[in-house]
Amino acid sequence: METVLFDVSDGVATLTLNRPDNANAMNLEMTKELLDVAIACDEDSAVRCLLVTATGPMFSAGGDMKAFITADDTGRLLKTMTTYLHAAISRMARMDAPVVIAVNGTAAGAGLSLAAAGDFTLAAESAKFSFRYTAGGLSPDGSSSYFVPRSLGLRRTMELMITNRVLTAHEAAEWGLINRAVADDALLSEAETLARQLADGPTRAFGNVKRMLHATFSDTLESQMELEARLIADLTRTEDLAEGITAFIEKRPPEFKGR
Repeated sequence: METVLFDVSDGVATLTLNRPDNANAMNLEMTKELLDVAIACDEDSAVRCLLVTATGPMFSAGGDMKAFITADDTGRLLKTMTTYLHAAISRMARMDAPVVIAVNGTAAGAGLSLAAAGDFTLAAESAKFSFRYTAGGLSPDGSSSYFVPRSLGLRRTMELMITNRVLTAHEAAEWGLINRAVADDALLSEAETLARQLADGPTRAFGNVKRMLHATFSDTLESQMELEARLIADLTRTEDLAEGITAFIEKRPPEFKGR
């Protein structure tokens, strides 16, 4: 792959945005490779957590504006790029494995959208967050109109998307956009520790939690409870449930396999 790095080790898949000389801005190739990696993770039962980070001083400046300017048909390019990017984010959201995002620097535009789509998002204290879409005459994409209002509420989301207010990492944590801000030199180690912890957990149960929470803002009370009933019953046929019960009876930590 040309724009990302990808590795799987001990249940943790690591995806690294790798266009540091271009502020890790997303071009057509990067969005396609994000989808390729998301599908690979979704299809590989050995992947029990996905960690997403970036090389260089920025997480991602968003879309590659230079590519937009030089495109023969910018509208067609954007529709193709968003098709890839949105499918990638959808696969990450729907797969059982939790997704940890480690924001190592500024996340703007689609970079912020990607950060907000993580199941767990940590950021370096020096990181900044800004939508920046409307500053270029664009409107948001990358799932941000879905995930961000669910985290921040309508008014704060409206303020960020229209005024392009810049949030520090600590402000982003206080607002609920990310889970927490950590020291710059501790970001990757903390993210990797969390990813390994999640990779050792009951992966299919984690997937059920993701499915339920994605549905909770659109389902009725009764349909949500029916979903809860079906999902918890499905887990009775997993090896992890048997291991969890046995470990509880034997008073020892469970050794989950994600099956």
